[in-house]
Amino acid sequence: MNKFVKDQIGKLQPSATLAINEESNRLKKSGKKIYKFGFGQSPFPVPESIVSKLKNNAEKHTYLPMQGLETLRSAVADHLNKNNDNDFKKEDIIIGPGTKELMFLIQIAFKGEILLPAPSWVSYYPQAIIGQNKVHWIKTESDNNWFPTAEALIKKIKTLKNKNILLFINSPNNPSGTVCKNLKEIAEVAKKYNLIILSDEIYSRLTFNDQYKSISNYYPEGTIVSTGLSKWCGAGGWRLGFFALPEHLKDLKESLKILCSESFTSVSAPIQYAAVEAYKGNHTAYLEATKKILSFTGNYVYDNLKSNKINVSKPEGGFYLFPEFNNAKFSSSTEMCKDILNKTGVALLPGSDFGMDKTRMLARLSYTDFEGNGFLQHILGGKKLDKADLEKFAPNIVNGVLTLKEWSNSL
Repeated sequence: MNKFVKDQIGKLQPSATLAINEESNRLKKSGKKIYKFGFGQSPFPVPESIVSKLKNNAEKHTYLPMQGLETLRSAVADHLNKNNDNDFKKEDIIIGPGTKELMFLIQIAFKGEILLPAPSWVSYYPQAIIGQNKVHWIKTESDNNWFPTAEALIKKIKTLKNKNILLFINSPNNPSGTVCKNLKEIAEVAKKYNLIILSDEIYSRLTFNDQYKSISNYYPEGTIVSTGLSKWCGAGGWRLGFFALPEHLKDLKESLKILCSESFTSVSAPIQYAAVEAYKGNHTAYLEATKKILSFTGNYVYDNLKSNKINVSKPEGGFYLFPEFNNAKFSSSTEMCKDILNKTGVALLPGSDFGMDKTRMLARLSYTDFEGNGFLQHILGGKKLDKADLEKFAPNIVNGVLTLKEWSNSL
């Protein structure tokens, strides 16, 4: 251990999602055919009206208020109140350089213990370790869409001496692509035991059935809503996200604001001005088209993988699947993913990176390895999709899934 590095930091590894992206790029540069199913980012361009606002505000160069541009915070609050049936005011919104940074700062501010469903996004746990918060995992299964039951949640809470608890809920889920169906019962447990919920809704606008539900509807006083631009409008690299915190959690909000002021100061001014258009403008046609492509692509992968050898849940939002290879015999899911990458060129992330038992042969598959602009232009106007469209606009999806299926059948 390096004497200049804190113990909890020295135990960490680079983010699994970023690491697999860099490894995939390295292998591609070396000449190997790689199917980039390991890194999850939107393949679609940012809507042109939002890009235009960014260009038009490129001269904005002064520091904006630490909490965020007032017109943007108002637009975000109005958006949540209209689409999520919330009751937020602009004062409840904090704009950050991506929700990942805000989640990191909440881990620094929070005094208590963390509850994570297994599986969970790869950065929740490391951030808790950095914040020196103890993490407790709640096992889930595909039968319940990979979300905790009320019974499992109560059982876990009763084992904890510290009753200051922050529970993470991510729906639609990364890594499973499923939607939580029991939000109301989870909210009832949270209310009974006075939990704080961090509702990670970064994929909410990519819910395929257009009936998104937020746990904040059932437990508004104790839920922090977290989302941003990265997934629904293809702006991951812009780094803009936000937290909406209810008045009941004003002490936590004030502490978070202090941490924001001492860390990132304020988010890029031109991007905040452009984001006003993202939340005030009408992007219905863009969203409907992107969801149509993602739903069709996800279901194609699902239909071609599911078998008596591969268990996988039907995709319901976002752009992930979480297949379990029942006939794979490896010491760990990491070893299995290395074998898949070496033999097929398909890059996946092992289930153990998401908090799952390493002996379960689970892997996260992102079905976004295609150039989204051409695909998007092709279907605007309501064209019905078929396999020929996938073969033309997403050949890596078709060929990569076939290769992965052949690997599974060969075991």
